[in-house]
Amino acid sequence: MNILAIETSCDETAAAVVHDNGKILSNVVASQIKDHAAFGGVVPEIASRRHTELIDPVVKEALDSAGITLKELGAVAVTQGPGLVGALLVGISYAKALAYGLGIPLCGINHLEGHLSAAKIDHEVTYPHIGMVVSGGHTSIYKITSPAEVAQIGQTLDDAAGEAYDKVAKLLYLGYPGGVVIERISKGIDAGEIDFPRPLIHDDTYDFSFSGLKTAVLNRVLKEGIFEHMDLGFSGLPVEKKTVPGKEGLIPKIAAAFQAAVVDVLTQKAFKAAKDSRMDLLVVTGGVASNGFLRESLSSKSRETGIGLIVPERKYCTDNAAMIGIAAIRHVREGKFAPLGLNAVSRWTWE
Repeated sequence: MNILAIETSCDETAAAVVHDNGKILSNVVASQIKDHAAFGGVVPEIASRRHTELIDPVVKEALDSAGITLKELGAVAVTQGPGLVGALLVGISYAKALAYGLGIPLCGINHLEGHLSAAKIDHEVTYPHIGMVVSGGHTSIYKITSPAEVAQIGQTLDDAAGEAYDKVAKLLYLGYPGGVVIERISKGIDAGEIDFPRPLIHDDTYDFSFSGLKTAVLNRVLKEGIFEHMDLGFSGLPVEKKTVPGKEGLIPKIAAAFQAAVVDVLTQKAFKAAKDSRMDLLVVTGGVASNGFLRESLSSKSRETGIGLIVPERKYCTDNAAMIGIAAIRHVREGKFAPLGLNAVSRWTWE
């Protein structure tokens, strides 16, 4: 069976065709980064409007790339939540119309199940294992006993890791998306020159907190006097118009030190959960999992501990529809279909 998968939970309009044997026939993603860059983050209204414009051509491109027609589809899967309601509704409405018009089943997929299912692309995932989703909206750890048995055992108490990246990048006038630019300017920089706190890294929980780290970065910027007129409202004005002469070199050092702190906490917490649960496999997914520094840290810790590690290919870490299609395979096999009254869910813990 061919499954058409649609993902519109935030600012990526994505569609993919996945065969129920797990083969990815196509995976198309239309990014909205340029539409939101001027605002330093995702604007929900703009995201919804762009999804409306892009959804039809993206789906058609996914079908063409897969070399199939609508009549060759056996099911339609769509992200139901969590996410921006307006954005989700674009994908859900399109998916429901297709399912109804073609007379085929509809599957409503949790975005977090999709992220963790991305590990199954080109990898053999065994059970039980520990899963961690790290993205702009989520930083959570799960104990996954089987594909249908999931328990969340840790989460962020404030900002998600990706959100912290974006806020710190905005604070430093580096632009959007924060994760990409911070990773880029941190390359070759000694992150040890500045020591930022690692919140909750040694506590007994699997929870995270990045708000205090963000404040530590702000305090360091103010102390160093890097910008002539520090805008605490984070307007996102160009850094060259705000930087005090001679202070430019501090920006990549602060960015690198911030990134090192985030990576240390994520790595420590993930492997602590695996070790405490006596699991021999750790799966890490989500947009932040595409970060090279984090991937290197996780790999190093895996070699040190002997705990297996699966991190999907970068294109399957960021939001995409292939992961939604892979997650839908289980729903199709179990006959877990959604009614045409399916609605968007803004907050939805997957367990």
